[in-house]
Amino acid sequence: MRTRAATVDDIGQIMEIISQAKTQMRRLGSGQWTDDYPSHQHIAKDISDGHGYVMTDDDGVVAYMAISFDGEPAYAPLDTSGEKIPYATAHRLAVADRAKRRGIATALMREAERIAKEAGITLLRADTNFDNAYMLRLFETLRFTYRGKVVYLSGERLAYEKRL
Repeated sequence: MRTRAATVDDIGQIMEIISQAKTQMRRLGSGQWTDDYPSHQHIAKDISDGHGYVMTDDDGVVAYMAISFDGEPAYAPLDTSGEKIPYATAHRLAVADRAKRRGIATALMREAERIAKEAGITLLRADTNFDNAYMLRLFETLRFTYRGKVVYLSGERLAYEKRL
């Protein structure tokens, strides 16, 4: 497995993986991702902003994630101490059906930690819907700490962070 910056040539494979993830979420009763989110435009913007990353194997892209260093306005309520600590944010993690149950999501989140550390960042944040059992388990496995709820236009999310 190899992790690299996503390119526009990857968008087709990424969108197929996103579609598979949406289907799985619906099957499991999660309303986190909608028909409109994440969209082709979200992924294209991630890539143009330098935030999109893919994990690949010999057959192509097996997972996608956006890693941003721009801050997340929805996370402002988490900064209660007044101390402004720079952080990275992980968004839109999705794993291809053909690669599930192989530890790909865990490996990609560990890559997010590595990428953040290499950028001099010591805090990684992410959020998920209350009914996304896979992400909640992943946060527990990777020892993320629950920080509270954050609000987006699409609803409330549970926010987590990890000191690196």
